[in-house]
Amino acid sequence: MVAFASSILFLGLLSLLLPASASTKPYPPSAPTRNPFAADTPPLSFREAPAFRNGETCPDNGANGNTTIHIAMTLDANYLRGTVAAVLSILQHSTCPENVVFHFLWVRHEPHVFSSIKSTFPYLNFKFYQFDTTRVRGLISKSIRQALDQPLNYARIYLADILPQQVNRLIYLDSDLVVVDDVAKLWEVDLREKVLAAPEYCHANLTNYFTDAFWSAPELSSTFDGRQPCYFNTGVMVMDLDRWRNGGYSQKVEDWMVVQKHKRIYQLGSLPPFLLVLAGNIEPVDHRWNQHGLGGDNIEGKCRGLHPGPISLLHWSGKGKPWLRLDSRKPCNVDHLWAPYDLYRSSKHSFEE
Repeated sequence: MVAFASSILFLGLLSLLLPASASTKPYPPSAPTRNPFAADTPPLSFREAPAFRNGETCPDNGANGNTTIHIAMTLDANYLRGTVAAVLSILQHSTCPENVVFHFLWVRHEPHVFSSIKSTFPYLNFKFYQFDTTRVRGLISKSIRQALDQPLNYARIYLADILPQQVNRLIYLDSDLVVVDDVAKLWEVDLREKVLAAPEYCHANLTNYFTDAFWSAPELSSTFDGRQPCYFNTGVMVMDLDRWRNGGYSQKVEDWMVVQKHKRIYQLGSLPPFLLVLAGNIEPVDHRWNQHGLGGDNIEGKCRGLHPGPISLLHWSGKGKPWLRLDSRKPCNVDHLWAPYDLYRSSKHSFEE
């Protein structure tokens, strides 16, 4: 009943926003990101989420857990509010929420973050994993936005190494999104023997994601020979972890990060090395599963509207994050689609249960 009501609410909000799809309203530069768990700042407080239970048609996981849906996300104080909203959205729209297991990766030991997840979702199936930042020490190059340079942003490269060997298939999701459809539909995507599946955007000009130094060096740009590379966003991926491990893909991505340290060939964090290794060789997923760019660009974070077509996942990739814009009382129209999933106890933007 809760899921049904939330779906009606979401559709109502969506209908109000569709006419504004061409909006480019500028958003003022945001203040520097502050750790909400700093010594002089009280920890964030969240309302407890409802206990979501499986429907009658859900299969029993059994001893082998064959029907388990594995989802990996990163976890830190600065994005905790987004993570909580994302988890709630997934559970709320899942037919079989008890079959979903979350794998949270963290860098800093932040007890308040861990306790927030446990107290907000007391019925949640989840596990915590520490990401060893020495894996990327000396490999991260400065990008156009500081948030992209954080070691945790690179943890997705090593998911196959961090998670248990018995986890052979995984959905990776960023923390600045909400799912408005049953995540099982994304889980069931046929990878067709590919290592990764994600929405592709072949209309995007791939040239813009790499520098002149890259394109002018045949020994580098020839990596795309024999492929038809298309842009894809690494914030939403279905991954075959067995193929990733067996194919040595973590090392392949690292190799391009080493090249970047010696010869600047791109400007954006962890995305370009993924493109260099996999663009043109992934299984495309329907665009409805990543309505990305809602956070605007990486410089100004201008407001953006929705792309036409059906929507299963809303993604605030870019500089602007909905919780910050809502708190500033200068939200973009699309931010009101995120607000119903905000369990932040002091939030004035959440809809009451």
